[in-house]
Amino acid sequence: MCGIVGYLGPQNAVDIVLEGLARLEYRGYDSAGVCFKNERQKLEVVKKEGKLENLISELKNHTTSSHIAIGHTRWATHGIVNDKNAHPHFFDEFPHVSIVHNGIIENFHEIKKDLESEGIIFHTETDSEAFLGLLAFELKSGSNLKDAIVSAFKKIEGNSALVVINDKSNELFAIKKSAPLVCGKNSKTNNLMVSSDPYALVGHVSDIYFPEDEVLCELKINGESTLKFFELDGRESRRFLHKIEEGNLEVSDKGHFDHYMQKEIYEQPGLIRSLAQKYLSDKGLEGLKSVSEFRPSLVHISACGTAWHAGLIIKNYLETVSKVPTVIDLASEFRYRNPLLNNGELGLFISQSGETADTLAAQELCKKNNLKTISIVNVDGSTLFRDCDFNLLIHAGVEIGVASTKAFTLQVLTGRLYAQALAGEINKEKVLKDYSLLADRIDELLNNIEKIKNIAEEISNNKGYIFTGRGIYFPVALEGALKLKEIAYVHAEGYAAGELKHGPIALIDEEMVNIAFIGPELYDKTYSNLLEVKARKGIIVGIGPKNDQKLSESCNYYIPLNFEGLGDLAPLYTNVVGQLLSYYLAKYKGTDIDKPRNLAKSVTVE
Repeated sequence: MCGIVGYLGPQNAVDIVLEGLARLEYRGYDSAGVCFKNERQKLEVVKKEGKLENLISELKNHTTSSHIAIGHTRWATHGIVNDKNAHPHFFDEFPHVSIVHNGIIENFHEIKKDLESEGIIFHTETDSEAFLGLLAFELKSGSNLKDAIVSAFKKIEGNSALVVINDKSNELFAIKKSAPLVCGKNSKTNNLMVSSDPYALVGHVSDIYFPEDEVLCELKINGESTLKFFELDGRESRRFLHKIEEGNLEVSDKGHFDHYMQKEIYEQPGLIRSLAQKYLSDKGLEGLKSVSEFRPSLVHISACGTAWHAGLIIKNYLETVSKVPTVIDLASEFRYRNPLLNNGELGLFISQSGETADTLAAQELCKKNNLKTISIVNVDGSTLFRDCDFNLLIHAGVEIGVASTKAFTLQVLTGRLYAQALAGEINKEKVLKDYSLLADRIDELLNNIEKIKNIAEEISNNKGYIFTGRGIYFPVALEGALKLKEIAYVHAEGYAAGELKHGPIALIDEEMVNIAFIGPELYDKTYSNLLEVKARKGIIVGIGPKNDQKLSESCNYYIPLNFEGLGDLAPLYTNVVGQLLSYYLAKYKGTDIDKPRNLAKSVTVE
């Protein structure tokens, strides 16, 4: 969700902050702003509703040469979307300090009410401004800035990451609780940075630091750049993870593709091959063996959105390959059903960003109940990565498109490797062959997309879409519907095909499209469900085995696939068809495919 970027150093801070915010646009936002020291050494705030280009246009009217700045892209939670509620926050009556904030301050009503009685005037509808009010009160009472931040931070409730700038010195402060925050330093260039996402720091810093909760970060230039960490009692802290930036967070561009989502769909074959190579190397196999040495009596999978759909397929692998009983929950529901958690069980958590608030809370609950925990995650050093006992990186690279594509594929394949390791059944040559075959089939599909594009265009104006599948194709139906909803803004639902007659079939008419995933498994039963739709004059897009006369005759549109030899990898093959249909349908509708409205890439609030 919201993006934070701060910079302190010899370069133009506003330019670097804007560059960082542009990299974080994929997270989703509705307004943007910056605060910097102007030529009079006073703090100046510029913020605009809408896209980042609105802010950049407005900044052309300002002199922005500065060596210190903070910036923010907001995804609204409290208060409508407008210039006033955008970050950074700043009091005209107390113009010495400005803040940016991610997360939610749960007790902001009480804080604002108490501070208003003390004469503090608030100007926005946001919860974030409560922290600024606390800072102003502490500073007016004579506290220094560091002590004021600590005091104010202790009074707020909820998950938050905050960065503070002031006009008295060349320093930034940052602090967080259960929200993403990362600091960076380059001693050669004297660059210091802070952000909600390490992707914003790439190319500017050489050392990256992930502070733990309730650690105050001090970024300061006083002759030389220094980055220090403090406990809330003032003692220096070592509670952070330090990593050398090795270029693994490559700055991505679209290349010759129209959208990042399209590019990321096309990256999948290469990533599938490289994932197999990484995990089947001596080091990779050793890591899989280490993770699988603990054999759980039961696995609890928790995830959200696309990662939850990946978890449904992984559940199938764990039960069929590993013979380990597995339950799966939406992370947002897991805590609230009071799950039975027992010794010997395992928590498995799936997240692209590793910063999803609900997933982190589910992991924390398992940890408190003494369960071993494993993450399947894309971001090395993320909060989920740091908090779990074991980690399996999916090695998908930076995923810019808000609608996840390649991460889903790599999550499932990583989960399959874990299931095989748990069963003691990793045959290196066979896995390499299987993953290579899947990559080859997806390559073939991507090289012959005209039929899919034409179908997408012809069905792009229908009233609704029902995706169906059975068995291992049911999660693919859910994922296909989610992709279409996310980027095309149309009504789409995913159902187990056998459930149609239990309610959804009431929706079928001449304007409703059924996108049916039909694999070799449970073919006859899925085909009979397809005929139920046909009998009610629904429009059928059948995605099934090649050279299938029955499908060719029964479907309005038929997309033939070569399932031979794929086995339990076939759902990932069919899922790419769903990705492509959704992409091209959205393209014909003219929506903002990479940054769909109201959505955030990394959902860091509950």
